[in-house]
This record gives sequence, structure tokens and C-alpha cells, in this order.
Amino acid sequence: MNETPQTSIPPLNSSASVPAVPGSTPGRPQGVVLVVLCVLVAAAVLLVHWPAMSSKAIAFDDSEYWIQNRLVQTPGWSTVAQFFREVRAPSTVQGYYQPLTMVSLMVDWAFGGRPDNLWPFHCTNLTLHTLDTVLVTLFLYLLFRNVWAAALIGLLFGVHPLTVEPVPWIAERKTTLAAFFGLWSLIAFVLYARKSNWLLYCGALVAFVLSLLCKPTAIAIPLLLLILDYWPLRRLSARAVVEKIPFLIVAGVSAIITYKSQAATSTIYLPKDYPPNWVPLKLCHDLIFYPCKMLWPANLSSHYPIPEPFDLSQPMLLAGVIGTAILVPLLLLSLRWTRSLLASWLFFFVALLPTIGIIGFSNVVASDKFAYFPALGLLMLLAFAMARLWKHWRSAGRIAVVVVVLGAGVAEGLATRRHLALWQSTEGLYRHMLSIAPRSAPMLTHLGVDLAERGRLDEAIELYRQALASDPGYYVTYHNLGVALARQGQFEEATRCFGMTIRLRPTYAIAYSNLARALARLGKADEAQRVLEAGLKVDPYQADAYFGLGVLLGEQGQLDEAAARFRDAIRVNAGFVNAYIALGRTLMAQGKFDEALRTFTDAQRVAPRNPQVEAGLNAVKTALERRAPASQP
Repeated sequence: MNETPQTSIPPLNSSASVPAVPGSTPGRPQGVVLVVLCVLVAAAVLLVHWPAMSSKAIAFDDSEYWIQNRLVQTPGWSTVAQFFREVRAPSTVQGYYQPLTMVSLMVDWAFGGRPDNLWPFHCTNLTLHTLDTVLVTLFLYLLFRNVWAAALIGLLFGVHPLTVEPVPWIAERKTTLAAFFGLWSLIAFVLYARKSNWLLYCGALVAFVLSLLCKPTAIAIPLLLLILDYWPLRRLSARAVVEKIPFLIVAGVSAIITYKSQAATSTIYLPKDYPPNWVPLKLCHDLIFYPCKMLWPANLSSHYPIPEPFDLSQPMLLAGVIGTAILVPLLLLSLRWTRSLLASWLFFFVALLPTIGIIGFSNVVASDKFAYFPALGLLMLLAFAMARLWKHWRSAGRIAVVVVVLGAGVAEGLATRRHLALWQSTEGLYRHMLSIAPRSAPMLTHLGVDLAERGRLDEAIELYRQALASDPGYYVTYHNLGVALARQGQFEEATRCFGMTIRLRPTYAIAYSNLARALARLGKADEAQRVLEAGLKVDPYQADAYFGLGVLLGEQGQLDEAAARFRDAIRVNAGFVNAYIALGRTLMAQGKFDEALRTFTDAQRVAPRNPQVEAGLNAVKTALERRAPASQP
């Protein structure tokens, strides 16, 4: 039997109001209950996820996104403009165009966010996740008009362990922020479908654009709107398709920008780059993998490596194929009774599609964060089912449903707390992921970086060598091995590692600067200078490269050229204290004491208690005092 008309929305030209689902209470009391339940759900999410506020783990691309990001660390309107202006090739982050995400990280930095003070970053991420949960609740209520179903299913989303990753992982701000605007786009569209108000339509379109500016995986939203038109809105028509054209145009532009920016700054794989079985096996795997993790969230990880060999000898790939072969016919068969099953799974699958890897941009087969927004499709099915139960069951049955869902929420919350405990330290996080994927070169490398930063160089070098044994083509490992060897004074071997990095990845700009440093320590100044100049052709925004050139030129007595390079370093990174100090000393050596005074004064504003800055400032003031009598008549 098809769904009752009470769950549908009238056609575009209808002015009739939509009846509520039987069992719900329309009007003001329903609104009050909804607000109260949203507050309670938000409080539960904050309570469960609160340990994220004390998380100390630095994950994967955090360094690139904010720890060493010169623009994030230079708050101002000019920085905002640069984030939005760098469309084809972002200068500080490898990958796609995501200006709103970068601006939000910049704002957190402006409010005191630092590697030793993660509170502002975590506060924003947790706030966004809490708001996302409330928006999920509102969206489900608008679709099915049952406050209890919406709130209970919203709670299950908010406290689920699969939502942990985007909260303590600072660089994953893009996931929660894109979902925030994406949910607003869906909500505005449902309201537009209900009221035919074109301001709401425009609001949905604007929110879609904002979501894309956070993370381009929101590109699927126009298709999701069509699925909503099919079910539960039941308004799919030629006109409904036509009204999606502006959304599709925006999505097309975003797709072009994403491809260009990703290809220009990082790695991108097209279907032709994969074996013939890659796409169908990957589709089947993800269609089953994520729902399994939702139902049984054990052994969660931010990094599920691609199985090798990628064929049916892998249990999860085989399970994906078998599960898909069973699921798809059942969904089609269900159309004899209801649209809900097929539409919900289509929503989930289409929302997941941008991350599945048909066009690849990562070295994983799956990641928890990829399911954050697509889970909404399966939540719709649960909320619809609960609303139907609410309609047919009396008080005892409803109480039983509430108890069961709250029990599931408590179990989820406890699992989420256990998962959040892994994020209390970087080493603990990576060792957990290595327990799931012990031969993963990225995991071995990232753990090595953490150990190296804490002075455990021998352990780090051993991990890097294990990573290279697992994946000899992973350029990041060569680079980090070179850094560790250089810190141990093994400059010859370090140069070989940096050289291999550049051969494997010619656009990896930082390798040029580190290679030049190693060459300089070996007394090969001319070769070091050539390497730095080559690196600046790859990336003209390398403050370290300009600084290194300035040092080499200064040692050769070319003080004017050295000063110019130090100024370039400051231009690229206004917080580069060592560049101010080197420039100030160079100006003093040229007898330009007034200019040196201004340089050290600027440096003092950047680093108020830096002893080298204070020493330079005192030295230039002394020099000016000694010069003063000679200038008197």
C-alpha cells in the first residue's frame, strides 16, 4: 500500500496546507514541543562530544590547513579576498577550492587559536556539529510533521560515533560547515515546495552556493532535491526538474573549479587511471560499508586503506558485491508498496557519490567523515518509519519506541566517548589507526612525524623506512625521512631523500627548501641557490625559500639582494620573525639604522618577547645613539 497523503506536500500551484501526520499535534503546542526537544537534543550532543574540547591530536592535513598556513595566520580582509580570489590554484592548501572553510579557520586563529590552544577551533567544530544536529531534526520534522520522530532520529545522528571525526579533527571544519549550509539549502527548499515563496527558493540556492564554498562534495544537492520531489514531497514533474536548472548550473561551475584546482595543486585520478573493475567494486563496497558502520560502529578510523589486491579476494569487497546484489532488487521490489525505501537509499547513495572515488582525490577506500551528510538519507527512512508507528500505536507503544531509541542513543554515546578518547593525543590516534591498517604508509609516516617533532628521531626514522618498504612511491615519506636525517646531521642521505621527493612529486615545494638547506650545510651554496630558485618557480609563495636565498646572498656579501629576499619572505608571511631579524641585521650591516629600527619595531609587534628581537632593537638603538653626536652642528 502506498504512503498516506498526509506525508505529501501539495503541488506547486496548490494553496492548501499540508495535513499533519496523524498522531502529531499541529499548531503552537507542536512548535513549543519542537523547540524544547531541539534544546534537549543539542544538550545531549554537547554532553556526549564534550571531550573533543580537550583533544590534543593533530591529524593528517592540520599542519597544511592552519598550523603552517600563512594566510590563516594573517587575519584580515585582504586575506579573505585572497582566499576567494585563488580559484584555480589555492596557494596554501593542496586540493580543491574551499574559501569559506579557510576563512572560518582564520577567524579562529584571530580569536587565539594556536597549536598550544586548540579551544577556539574545537569550540567552532563542536558548535557546528550541534547546529547540524538541530537542523537535521528540523528537516525531518518538516518532512514528516512528527516532533518526536524528528527529535529522536536527530539525537541518533548527533551522538553517533560516525560523527566524531569532523569534531576533534580541526581541518575537517569543511565537513561540518558544508553540512550546515547544505542542510539550510534542503530546509529552505522544503519550505519553498510547501509555500511556493521564491525568496525561499533563492535562499535554498544561496545556501547551496555557500555549502560548495566550504566543500565541493555538496555538489550532489540538486539531485537530492529531485529525490525529495519524488519522495516524500511527491511533486516530481517537468516543472520541478526545470526549477533545478540554476542549481545544476552552479553545480557544473563548481565541478569545473574543483577539477581545475585539485589538478593544479594535488593529485586527481580519472576512471581511465584505474583497472576496469575499480568503479563497480568501489560503488558496491561503499554502498554496503557505510551502513554496516552505522549499524555496528566498531573499529572506526579516519583512514581505511585501499585493499590490495582490489578484487573479490578481499572480504569487504566481496561482501559489498553480494550485499548490493541483494539490496538493489529488494529496493526495486519495494516500489510495489512504498517509495520510501528506494528514495532514502538513493538519497544516501547520491550524496555519497562525490566521495566514492570515481574521480579520485584521496588514498583511502573509505573515511568516516564521508558519511556525515549522506547519512541523512537513511535517517529520513527511520524518521518516516517512526512517524508511521507513532500514528498507529497508542501510548504504551510510543513509550516503548522512545525507550528503545534512547537506549540506542545511550549506547551510541558511550561508543562515541570511547572513540573521542583516541583523539586525546596524536600518537594514540595514529597507533589506533595502525592497529586497523598496520602496513599503511600514510599512517606510519604521520606517526613518524609526531615522534620526530617530540625528539624521538630514531623511532621516526624506523617508521619511515617501514612505510617506504610498504609503499616505495610515497613521496611524503621520503621528504620526512630527509628532514629527520638532516636533524641528525646526515646531510648526504637527506639530500638523496629530498631529491627522490622532488622526482616523485615535482610540485612539492617545501622539498626544494629543505634540499637547499641540506646542500648549504654540505658547502654547496651555488647548488642550493639554484634549487631555491627552482622551488620558487613551483610555488612563489614560499617564505622559507625567500629566506634561504637571503641567507645565501648575505653570506656572499650581496646585501641589497639579501635584504630584498628577506622583504619577500615578510611579504609572503607577515609573521615570519626570523625574516624580520635577518632583514634588520642586514640593514644594520649596510648602515641603514633608521630602517633597521623600523624593522625590529615591526618584529617586536609580531613577537613581543623574542630575545633576538629585543637584542636587535637594543643594538640598533645603541648604534643610533652613537651616531647622534656626529650629526650635531
